[in-house]
Amino acid sequence: MACRISELVLDCADPERLAAFWSEVLGYVEIEREEDGSIAIGPPDAGFGGPQPTLVLSPSTAPRTGKLPLHLDVSATDRDQGAELERLLALGAVPADVGQTGTESWHVLADPEGNEFCLLHARVQPALRFHADRQERAARIGRHFERARQGGTVEDAERQHRAEKDPGPRPGRTDQGAS
Repeated sequence: MACRISELVLDCADPERLAAFWSEVLGYVEIEREEDGSIAIGPPDAGFGGPQPTLVLSPSTAPRTGKLPLHLDVSATDRDQGAELERLLALGAVPADVGQTGTESWHVLADPEGNEFCLLHARVQPALRFHADRQERAARIGRHFERARQGGTVEDAERQHRAEKDPGPRPGRTDQGAS
């Protein structure tokens, strides 16, 4: 078994400001407030331990020195990189220079407190849809292997899985009949 990142903690001067910023960036909501002023944000209806990690903005008066040794990379889920860049800049992100050449496929930005993060070029599925797709696939594969266990072979189950995944000839397809 392996571990999974369940929570990221970011020390900051103004947890309220960063919680608002990162909630907008990630589509998160406030989950919890601690007595020490920390604010936990996470996916709506999921909370701690859900498919995505929560983010805890923890108050700190310690001065930040230099570049963070760890940064976040984000990817748009519903628009192209250019449109997402415009949205992030409108939310208060600013371009950051960490020595990039200008030919990278990502944009380096900083949040309102100067914490660097990257906007990647690739668009990704929203996390809940991604996990639902994986669960459906696992269930489908499980059904096929159960059929194999009940008298068929694993090869029969794999053939059945491929047949469901690719139901057969389609107009305009040039590789029909190839195995």
